[in-house]
Amino acid sequence: QVQLVESGGGLVQAGGSLRLSCAASGSIFGRVSMGWYRQAPGNQREWVGSITSGGGTDYADSVKGRFTISRDNAVKTVYLQMNSLKPEDTAVYYCKVAGINTWGQGTQVTVSS
Repeated sequence: QVQLVESGGGLVQAGGSLRLSCAASGSIFGRVSMGWYRQAPGNQREWVGSITSGGGTDYADSVKGRFTISRDNAVKTVYLQMNSLKPEDTAVYYCKVAGINTWGQGTQVTVSS
């Protein structure tokens, strides 16, 4: 069974940066793709980006060029580096193992204008 714990959120001014972390339990971490998602108030949860087990990445158009996903399989953690943040990036951010419908508690990111 996989458990996920997101951290690193906070309040930041527009143009600033944050780095989110997602610590995972379980032995499959190194063999699976991981995704980041976000949900703003009143909106559906949306995909932000993904990273394969080999480190290949893909991003939503809204964050491409500003966000970077990386992973450290040795510590079973995936990261989301967010730069040039905008107020519209305000949301609760979640990570997820591809193919497994398990979510962590999320971490709140608030970007002030």
